Amino acid sequence: MPHFGFSEFVTTLILVAPPTYLLLVGLGRWLNRRAKLRLGASFQLFSLALAFLLPLGFFDPDPVIFRFLAAVALLTGTGFGLSLLRRFGWEYYFREVHGTAVPKYLQDVAAIVAYLLAAVTTLTFIYDMRIPGLLAGSGIVAAILGLAMQDTLGNIMAGFALHLGQPFKPGDWLMVESRHAEVIEINWRSTRLRTTDNTYFDIPNTQLNKQVLVNLSYPDSTHAMRLSVAAEYQAPPNEVKAALLHAAGQAQGVRAQPPPRAFLAGFSDSAILYDVKFWLDDPAQFNDITDAIRTNIWYEFQRRHLKMPTQLRTVQLAKAPREAARDAIPTDLLRHQPVFQCLEEDERSQLLASSKLLRFGKGERIITQNEEGDSMFILVRGAVSVYVSRSGKSTQVASLHAGDCFGEISLLTGAPRSATVVAQTDCDILEIEKPFVAALLQQRPELSRSLSELLARRQMETEDSLADSARPLASDTERVRRRESIEGWLAKITRFFEL
Repeated sequence: MPHFGFSEFVTTLILVAPPTYLLLVGLGRWLNRRAKLRLGASFQLFSLALAFLLPLGFFDPDPVIFRFLAAVALLTGTGFGLSLLRRFGWEYYFREVHGTAVPKYLQDVAAIVAYLLAAVTTLTFIYDMRIPGLLAGSGIVAAILGLAMQDTLGNIMAGFALHLGQPFKPGDWLMVESRHAEVIEINWRSTRLRTTDNTYFDIPNTQLNKQVLVNLSYPDSTHAMRLSVAAEYQAPPNEVKAALLHAAGQAQGVRAQPPPRAFLAGFSDSAILYDVKFWLDDPAQFNDITDAIRTNIWYEFQRRHLKMPTQLRTVQLAKAPREAARDAIPTDLLRHQPVFQCLEEDERSQLLASSKLLRFGKGERIITQNEEGDSMFILVRGAVSVYVSRSGKSTQVASLHAGDCFGEISLLTGAPRSATVVAQTDCDILEIEKPFVAALLQQRPELSRSLSELLARRQMETEDSLADSARPLASDTERVRRRESIEGWLAKITRFFEL
């Protein structure tokens, strides 16, 4: 290389370095503006190193400075090349053109390989160091590097296997070590997951690749789960299954189709074990759904007088809590009900003694519109909402509180339920069933007409309140209408109770 003086060196440096630096910076800004390519401080360092490296090629530079600038230019240039690959390869070509998202761990592996090649090139061609000879000359170093890279390479290969097999993808929900977890990211070393408690944890790819994975999101998000419940041996299995099915079906988040199922799972020393199987769409709501099912099971067991086993058993000569609570209900509760005002005091007492006190939890359906029924209900404690469905739309028409009643038409005529009633709060509800009323009407047939007059009066009041015209009906027309209504209700009551 020809020898130049210091003045020639300075002149060449001034003529070449600034334009080269400005040209590279301008290129970076153009890429940022047109291609949204994000370039940081490493690109500035690359531009400076290359700007000073080019004029040094015309002279006989100092080896230390030249090698240092060449190493910096090569390593930072690798970063610039990876930025171009990310923007025009991963993002534009694969994601925007072909609609395929390249996994992040593949991008990380490509970056690691590129930097390793840059490092080997720097050591081999710039600093004249032979990597294979260096490793061969030091068995200890080779062993240390092999052991250190074993887990890393294993995780990288496992990541490739997960990508090729695609047992899951980001956004899928898995069952991992008995926990529900959402896949957040698959990188070159591990898979990051998030539980339903919003806690994050990483599992190395090699460890995850060896586990039996349950993908709750494949082929779609609908999947079945099970809960285990224990009941005492005295509880009839069919009744326990009915209680479990009703409790699961009432829980928000449980799919109506396929319907829940209940199984007798086994017999233990102190209890019969049951499984309730239910279907759901959103694994993220698993905790809330299972909580709702367990809560409904407790209320349903209480209403059906089913017991869950306990370790300690105490024998006490006392009434059951539900029976004691029913005896505490005053007879005034029946006296204030229009449908029972025609009864004697002792008849109301007998009716109260023969009724059932039920407990419903907030949000449970007490009766459902168009279902068959032959009982009525009196609200002892709490509040309920009344809904009527018309043309597929459910509308709330009333709110009832302690002392109110509903379902009397089904009790007296057997007609299907005319509305759906849902508990607003935890409620205690007195249910009066057909058998006692039937026995009472057999003893006192004249009560049939009194009850018919009551139902007719309530029907006419409802129809008049809904009439478009405020003009009162003529007295003769009103008497005829009232008589026809009474006779119609009397015929229904007589037919229903076979009087």
